[in-house]
Amino acid sequence: MPAATQLTDVLKTLADPTRRAVFERIAREGEIAATGLVQGSKVSQPAVSQHLRALRDAGLVAERREGRHIHYRIAPKGLGPLIDWLGHYETFWAERFANLERLLKESE
Repeated sequence: MPAATQLTDVLKTLADPTRRAVFERIAREGEIAATGLVQGSKVSQPAVSQHLRALRDAGLVAERREGRHIHYRIAPKGLGPLIDWLGHYETFWAERFANLERLLKESE
């Protein structure tokens, strides 16, 4: 899959606030069963399942089966396209701030 398509998939997947909250909870917990994600949340089991499917399809979470339970954990490589994309802007802004700093020193 092309990098641009992967980036679009990651951004679309994390754009949904509920899905992003599920992703963040998995990140905090390290690994959590799908049933654990439903408990203590205001999201129904079918909705959590849909969000987990979208996160899995985007490569953002991995699953481990244990009997009837499925445990989810973050798949760090799934964030790669986003990190790469942001890296380009890091260079852009670093150069801009360096230029601004130089300009301010010259104007003193």
